[in-house]
Amino acid sequence: MKVLYIDAFSGISGDMTVGALLALGVPLDSIRQQLALLPLTGYSISAAAHHVHGIGATKFNVTVASQGHSHRSFRTIREMLEGSAVDPAAQRLAVGIFAKLADAEGRVHRVAPDDVEFHEVGAVDSIIDIVGTAVGITTLGIEATYVSPLPLGSGIVQSQHGPLPVPPPATLELLRGFPTRPGDGEGELVTPTGAAIVAALAMAGPPPEFRIHSVGYGAGERTLKDRPNILRLVRGECTESSHPEDLQVIETNIDDLNPELYDHVMEQLLGAGARDVYLAPVHMKKNRPGIVLSVLCGESDRERLSAMILNETSAIGVRYYAVRRRILERSIRQVSTAYGSVRVKMALTPDGYENVAPEYDDCKRIAVEKSVPIKRVYQAALAAAVQSSARNK
Repeated sequence: MKVLYIDAFSGISGDMTVGALLALGVPLDSIRQQLALLPLTGYSISAAAHHVHGIGATKFNVTVASQGHSHRSFRTIREMLEGSAVDPAAQRLAVGIFAKLADAEGRVHRVAPDDVEFHEVGAVDSIIDIVGTAVGITTLGIEATYVSPLPLGSGIVQSQHGPLPVPPPATLELLRGFPTRPGDGEGELVTPTGAAIVAALAMAGPPPEFRIHSVGYGAGERTLKDRPNILRLVRGECTESSHPEDLQVIETNIDDLNPELYDHVMEQLLGAGARDVYLAPVHMKKNRPGIVLSVLCGESDRERLSAMILNETSAIGVRYYAVRRRILERSIRQVSTAYGSVRVKMALTPDGYENVAPEYDDCKRIAVEKSVPIKRVYQAALAAAVQSSARNK
């Protein structure tokens, strides 16, 4: 399985991502040719070698003569991409990234995702960054992407809406479920475009053990005081022997917590890096019905998550033990349906059969937007994924 690890010690932006993909060997001409298939004019792209703290990186540059129609709705951008001759796989990824952005902005501004007006992200340079990223990922044949904890930065940033706190509200919405380091660094280190790339493509945490094939560095615009302003992408391949994983299970029995609070507790644990969190009903002493709260995590996260459980719940103690799990080779694929683009999880079983599971959140969002039963969206995504697998065999 071809994997990509996003080591975002200085954050992530769209141009840094494209620069790092170019450094991994993606030809600039491939991106240029795909961009030429979009109805965008008045721009040019280039790449140059750049040294940051002695590290050789690639700086991706977009020069725009005039931003012109910089305010574009998600509906407009989606129709532009889906109506173009851009490579279908790259097209699906790009639409998926914009869909994540639209969903986050919609929650912040309380509007339907299709009606979200992108300001900075609707500009030509941001569209180029997102499509360039999608082209790069598909060119390299990446099947699974993972991301490190993200430094959220600090301060105030100027936007079309006026001054906003760092990170901006939409960035925080996009990073739900991903480990972050609030207050780490000065200024905006994770841009909305960078956060959308992470939300659409990556899984939280380090990948399983893998063999490193190449490393690419993408340079950012600013000079940072405390770290090199570069994004590191590590490309490699997982082997069959690397799939077993040593993890920890943290458990506690609870019989006196308001059930309404479990939603918040689970959300906090997952956001702090837990691999999985689940509840199971049990019958406890004094004939009380109770709950077993179980958390699956890496050993390095055990003490921190144990403290979170004790802080957030009425538990007075936890137990933990080591487990080993084996995971199937898996990847995320974007498929097109009559209702819209849906992410689908693909897992390869030892006998070569593919388990297919459409992303529930995507199906739910589309069902609400289109006013159709969620099962229809789910079935359409499942059928599209099966057809896609058949064509690739």
